[in-house]
Amino acid sequence: MDVATLTAKGQVTVPKAVRDALGLRQGDQLSWELEDGAVRVRAVAPLDVAYLRGLEGTLSEWSSPADEQAFADL
Repeated sequence: MDVATLTAKGQVTVPKAVRDALGLRQGDQLSWELEDGAVRVRAVAPLDVAYLRGLEGTLSEWSSPADEQAFADL
């Protein structure tokens, strides 16, 4: 198990063994997911990030207070 230290700026260095195993390079993006008190870090393909950013706000018309009330009554 590799261990990294959190800096005062909230930064963590990804251990070399992990970078090598995932083929990570400078500028690559990682996703951070909280799950049952643990953090899961994954390498994210650039296409995935662009796709997810493109989806942001596409369903905003379903996010009105009236919709929230209607769903709460189900």
